[in-house]
Amino acid sequence: MPQVLTGDGTKIWMLRDRKAQFTRWAAWMVGAIIFLWCWKQISDATTWFFVWDAPRIAGDIGGRAMPPRWEYIDKLWKPLWDTLNIATLGTFFALIMAVPVAFLAAKNTTPSALFIRPVALFIIVASRSINSLIWALLLVAILGPGIFAGMVAIAIRSVGFCAKLLYEAIEEIDLKQVEAITATGASRWQVMAYGIVPQILPAFAGIAVFRWDINIRESTVLGLVGAGGIGLQLKGSLDTLAWPQVSLIILVIFGTVIVSEWVSARVRGAII
Repeated sequence: MPQVLTGDGTKIWMLRDRKAQFTRWAAWMVGAIIFLWCWKQISDATTWFFVWDAPRIAGDIGGRAMPPRWEYIDKLWKPLWDTLNIATLGTFFALIMAVPVAFLAAKNTTPSALFIRPVALFIIVASRSINSLIWALLLVAILGPGIFAGMVAIAIRSVGFCAKLLYEAIEEIDLKQVEAITATGASRWQVMAYGIVPQILPAFAGIAVFRWDINIRESTVLGLVGAGGIGLQLKGSLDTLAWPQVSLIILVIFGTVIVSEWVSARVRGAII
């Protein structure tokens, strides 16, 4: 800890020396300047009249949306089922693709740390960098509108998430079990099947359930870009200003997310 001597030779202990304190204050000042500059850019691009008028608009829309149009719920069961299928099948195919990518990305299982591992890490980063809504927008243009494009978008978006968590779990396994099986003369595939896979199965199950829960939420909005599901009904209701239908769809989405969260928590609790 730095200290300063006074004129009479008394030592005064300081948390930081003058150089460190000056550097700290300079960093705070630079951060404040950057924040103010960014705020000015946002402020200049904002029409503040609409912001101040937002409470009145929100109250007007809220009044039009209540009560929800309950009889419209008969038309939501099929889109809701499509949404669940998009999330479930997308998660399933993502896991199939994520497992080999994770083994290629883990330091202790990759065949080549110089060539293959960077490719696997690139796949993980590329998948996680683009939101599922953007993937769906691109895939609708390529594959056409419908739930198939939504399912593929969810799968591509989930590969990076699942592979990243899984390869971290692979790198954290107990190597003593692997060494013991290797000492028996087991092949590389046998070591993987009996020494690595049993150790990562709980993590794999937890990742699968956790990602499925996330995909339930993400798949509810893919219909906004034509990828099917209940989001398509939401977009149609918004386009026609059918606010009672909008409020009902939002309630159904909210209920679906709560149920999926409960199921996910129970399953993860049973696994862990």
